[in-house]
Amino acid sequence: MTSGVVLDLASLHPADLDLSGLKSCLPAWRFFDATAQEERIAHIGDAQVVVLNKVVLDEPILRALPRLRLICLTATGTNNVDLATASELGVVVSNVRAYATDSVAQHVMAMILAHHTRLLEYNAAVRRGDWSRSPQFCLLDYPVRELRGMTLGIVGYGELGHGVERLARAFGMEVLISQRPGGEPAPGRMPLEELLQRADVVTLHVPLAPNTEHLIDARHLALMQPHALLVNAARGAVVDNRALADALRDGTIGGAAIDVLDREPPPADHPLLAGDIPNLILTPHTAWAGRQARQNVVEQTLANIEGFLQGHPRNQVLA
Repeated sequence: MTSGVVLDLASLHPADLDLSGLKSCLPAWRFFDATAQEERIAHIGDAQVVVLNKVVLDEPILRALPRLRLICLTATGTNNVDLATASELGVVVSNVRAYATDSVAQHVMAMILAHHTRLLEYNAAVRRGDWSRSPQFCLLDYPVRELRGMTLGIVGYGELGHGVERLARAFGMEVLISQRPGGEPAPGRMPLEELLQRADVVTLHVPLAPNTEHLIDARHLALMQPHALLVNAARGAVVDNRALADALRDGTIGGAAIDVLDREPPPADHPLLAGDIPNLILTPHTAWAGRQARQNVVEQTLANIEGFLQGHPRNQVLA
């Protein structure tokens, strides 16, 4: 009898999701809202199918699970699973893909719009009573910029990068595409350094890998225009978080809109949680979290399990 376990169901906020298909695809399931590092082996037990989001399955854990046959990631990123060891042990790893394109793209555009319309500042000003004290019908304390004619630089031109591009062009933005980090020059793409110097807004959509960790560091931030906005809805460690905090404080760049940090949840003393950082919009890793996007995760996970059981693994990730 094939059994399965979900290690961190709460990460999907399942209250508004339909899990009936997933629950019926295997004869036996165990569901855990969360799994601490020291609970991994006990929670997995003799399950052949493991579904997880951010729980780490490293080499020692994988070698301690001889019955494991399938790992289903409820995310696209695979940096929390030792793919080489899984392959050696004959364990299939499948992820979910293109499930949150609309959710992420609209979140990125919302952050870009909030920064340039000064949405948060004006909301705070109204609540302070500034509008009520205004000598005229409107409040114009913060300069507003229109997106039309601005240049958007996209770093990471996969599913999400394409989704953001479609919305950006609808606003009349010009779009530049970066070369793949560590890759060869390609038509229609430009070196990252050139893109950083030309773009009014830079948005990141690369996976976290050895060649993308701290892809944007102090040197790269210094290349950006003083008014430029950096958006990160990829992975937190793609940006040197401490260098970004410094760049915002000293005005090296005009602002940042960040949905991901290098440690999640972040400690209270995280560099980007300091109270003195100007022009920073922070959201708690929610760009992906639209209800339909989360339901897409469930449906793709179900399809991945069914495909594996039928001998045709889907969305298989290779080492």
